Amino acid sequence: MTTAPTPLKQTPLNAAHRRLGGRMVDFGGWDMPVQYPAGTVEEHLRTRLHSGLFDVSHMGEIEVRGSDAIAFVNRLCSNDATKLVDGQAQYSALTTPEGTVVDDLLVYRFAEDHLLLVVNASTTGKDWDWINAHRGDETLTLTNRSADFCQIAVQGPDALGILQTLTETPLAEIKYYHFREGAVDGVPSIISRTGYTGEDGFEVYAAPDKAEQLWDRLLEAGGHGTPEGILPCGLAARNTLRLESAMALYGHEIDETTSLYEANLGWICKLNKGDFNGRERLAQQKAEGVQQKLVGFEVTERGIARDGYDVLVNGEKVGRVTSGSPAPYLKKNIGLAYVPAAHATEGQEIHVVVRDRPVAARIVPVPFYKRERGSK
Repeated sequence: MTTAPTPLKQTPLNAAHRRLGGRMVDFGGWDMPVQYPAGTVEEHLRTRLHSGLFDVSHMGEIEVRGSDAIAFVNRLCSNDATKLVDGQAQYSALTTPEGTVVDDLLVYRFAEDHLLLVVNASTTGKDWDWINAHRGDETLTLTNRSADFCQIAVQGPDALGILQTLTETPLAEIKYYHFREGAVDGVPSIISRTGYTGEDGFEVYAAPDKAEQLWDRLLEAGGHGTPEGILPCGLAARNTLRLESAMALYGHEIDETTSLYEANLGWICKLNKGDFNGRERLAQQKAEGVQQKLVGFEVTERGIARDGYDVLVNGEKVGRVTSGSPAPYLKKNIGLAYVPAAHATEGQEIHVVVRDRPVAARIVPVPFYKRERGSK
């Protein structure tokens, strides 16, 4: 007797994606659009040059309240939550005792006794269990509030202007990785100047029953349907945008087998803040160096490096591609890969095995793409 497959979870925008012609796929148990009729390349380029709209409502939200909220989060995460001020967000990681990554996350500080952790969709359950399992005698309350929010990202050079038409909150005053609470189209929201595309932009958190209203109004305000108007963007464009910007993706560049220093995330590893999960091992790695490192590479022959492909140096397998794809804006084939530290130098010639054929590539600096600061 076969068991019925588990139904896919849906965001509050599922019907909206289908009306817009989104091609839906199973993404870690969620029914999500991988692309829309305009196609991944156009979605990518529109976001780089103008604006793109992303449904990220599948992300998880865990609320931490109480007098020990900051101390608790600081003990579980690698970055220093004591440095946050009200209205500021921070990129961090939940770490294991080995210094590897349970998940990467954003920590939002609303008040000294009120934090919100925004975690990856596929790991929300695992993160919730991990966080609860590491509770001590702290005075705090943990609440899984993932079902209480939709999350919509408007990204690109035109993002501020589009969102500003729907809110009285002065968006230009919100610094990068800061947020404010305010109304968007009359809907109480958290307005966060964050994103996963390498562009300027905002992520709006609101009640799920307001998701379609906000989505439709952002499309309207952004001139959807015009040559330079906002485009709804699927998972594929979100992936190529973050890859051009060399942003880590959980399950690819980082997981419970990769350490923060191996993944070039030492900048979110604050060894001087006091004890935290994995601190001893990470301090040892910083002192002694790591055996493998994450690097960026450009393919120099015909061929596209894909996730999981083998990496060769002098004909010997030394590593694997964690993420690989054509880069629509840069018009190159690029990727990220783990290689031995001895070979992790700029200009190092490598080969990627593409369909049983070694294809030449070269290690290059990352990020591959970086927007010009001060551009609109």
